[in-house]
Amino acid sequence: MARLYWLSDEEWARIEPYLPRGRRGAHRVDDRRVISGIVHMLKVGARWRDCPSEYDPYTTIYNRFNRWSKQGVWEDIFYALTGKSVVVSTTAVDSTHIKAHRSAAGAKGDFEHAIGRSRGGRTTKIHAITDALGRPIALSITPGQTHDLVGAAMLLERIPTPKRLLADRAYDAAKLRDWLIERGCQPVIPPNPTRKHPQSYDKVAYRDRNRVERMFCRLKDFRRIATRYDKRADIFLAAICLAASITWWLN
Repeated sequence: MARLYWLSDEEWARIEPYLPRGRRGAHRVDDRRVISGIVHMLKVGARWRDCPSEYDPYTTIYNRFNRWSKQGVWEDIFYALTGKSVVVSTTAVDSTHIKAHRSAAGAKGDFEHAIGRSRGGRTTKIHAITDALGRPIALSITPGQTHDLVGAAMLLERIPTPKRLLADRAYDAAKLRDWLIERGCQPVIPPNPTRKHPQSYDKVAYRDRNRVERMFCRLKDFRRIATRYDKRADIFLAAICLAASITWWLN
């Protein structure tokens, strides 16, 4: 059996202040144990009904994750931990495709639930902006065929405009460059080879763009992130935000 995951004292001390308080209803089962069970299931990628009994009945674990996902709790915790109001000097943006498992099908309106068709079949695309240390500070999801520029626009609305943005050639568009420059942000984006008048960029600074790619690699260590099993977009995004919080912002 997979080794069980438990929130450490340090991790619990960071996340506990941001949990919902004073809500009506029956007394909640121990939050620390339930959240540890949720994270364990995100890591191993098993069916919720296979959740180890040490965490409580699987229905308790799933229902808490599902309910708080729909309420936006996990996303709120992620942005609270990142300090989204703080201006970050250097950021990097990128995206990655996630294969949608057949169990993710069936929700009403695939497009609304961020499942689309791309070269890899039915996929969801995760868009992310990271800080200079490679920690995600903004996350969003779209159908797999969505252009990266659409995702970048969604992310930049979530954070104060950074001082510098690193991105690959997929983001080489005059509209994005002009938007960044108007707001005092330096775009560090290699020009598309087909351009007649390519823009110059800081090649030394661009070397750090690989940190966002490494971030995606670590995020996909969570098997329920590496493959999408969830039908609803809000629940899958919640899983991503919780995994990112645990990996980068609670230690």
